[in-house]
Amino acid sequence: MIRLFKHYVPHAVIVLGFVDLILLVLAGNFAWVFRALQIGTHPGHFADRAGMLSAYAFVVWIAMLSVGVYGAQSLRSMRFAVARLMVAISLAIIALSFIEFVLASETFWRSTLFYTMLLSLVALVFNRLITGKILGATAFKRRVLVLGAGPRAKRLETLSQRVESGFVIAGFIVMKTPQPVVENAVPRDEIQDLAKYVEELGVSEVVLAIEERRNSLPLKDLVRVKTAGVFVNDFSSFIEREAGRVDLDTLNPSWLIFSDGFSSGRMVSSVAKRIFDILASAILLVIMAPIIGVFALLVKLDSPGPAFFRQTRVGRYGESFDLIKLRSMRSDAEKNGAQWAEQNDPRVTRIGRFMRKTRIDELPQCWTVLCGAMSFVGPRPERPQFVAELEAELPYYSERHMVKPGITGWAQINYPYGASTEDARQKLEFDLYYAKNYTPFLDLLILLQTLRVVLWPEGVR
Repeated sequence: MIRLFKHYVPHAVIVLGFVDLILLVLAGNFAWVFRALQIGTHPGHFADRAGMLSAYAFVVWIAMLSVGVYGAQSLRSMRFAVARLMVAISLAIIALSFIEFVLASETFWRSTLFYTMLLSLVALVFNRLITGKILGATAFKRRVLVLGAGPRAKRLETLSQRVESGFVIAGFIVMKTPQPVVENAVPRDEIQDLAKYVEELGVSEVVLAIEERRNSLPLKDLVRVKTAGVFVNDFSSFIEREAGRVDLDTLNPSWLIFSDGFSSGRMVSSVAKRIFDILASAILLVIMAPIIGVFALLVKLDSPGPAFFRQTRVGRYGESFDLIKLRSMRSDAEKNGAQWAEQNDPRVTRIGRFMRKTRIDELPQCWTVLCGAMSFVGPRPERPQFVAELEAELPYYSERHMVKPGITGWAQINYPYGASTEDARQKLEFDLYYAKNYTPFLDLLILLQTLRVVLWPEGVR
């Protein structure tokens, strides 16, 4: 993992993305030369079109990032990756056509776009066949030694088996676990010198996955390992880095207090975030006003009741505000009190089901963003009734209210839609990660990835 602006990005994604950019530029240049020779003209010098080629590559790369080309599933399945690549290139064609229309440029691709896109698709697929295989090889992953052989160690073993994982476990050491739950774990008593053992295995990181640390940490050995240049990490920090979430099962106040994150130096970032919210929400409200109006009329025609739905939610610092959406349920949906949404919820109207799948019902929330109660990116705000229940059942749930709630968020792009206490627990782990590691870079990444969620709305209710 490489940490960019407090957010961890897998090495494989960095390398794959960098090679993709180079291949996109090369594909564009080859298409340009081929088209020039085809019509009998001189292709000119590469330097003269370098800016155009870079712009093309950047547009396609942003489209790829938006539709999830660098997501976990794309790294696992070539079929999945090719499907996302085709969608990304299609979106890039639309974007480039719009740019060419606005800029009225005579050199921005109109005659070579077809060749460029075909070559780009072939090059990007080839990159995944070759580079993906290389990056997936064990030799290119970090070697990790796990101290512990209990349930936590088993979770690390499962995590390491993901294709997109950037590490491989070199071994497990049984500390004081009565019955190890992982195979081939070596008892600590059989190792005379832990530092030498780490060196023999070629380990670059040692992870503490001990169930009970009290009187069980080999401090002297860990100091020697650390001074030998091997990184020593605890379980909670390792999970945060590798999984992009804060693990509630092992979270304790001391880790939360002393670990990096929740920086107070966010004033500039917060101001920039607010300026973006104001500008983006105002522009979207103007552009989307006709769509909101049309669907407001359809809602009225589809079922009796108001077109807009106003509901109290809990925002930053626990303060309440009114959230506005297009009504997607029957007006009497909660005649028996507040309740979680269900799969294929019968309370959802016909037009409401379509709006939920396309997220059109969320558009009026731009007004709430403009007013300052919400942001575009942040934890989804919950209802006061549910918040009271979840704060009583889930530790650290109130900490998610330390940042402004949002229309989309880290949990929304990483966890399927859920409506239960267990789902809330899983999403809380991602919300805490966002609150702890917030930067404008992470906001931008979430906004781009939201397009993937809209295009492939798995689990929408």
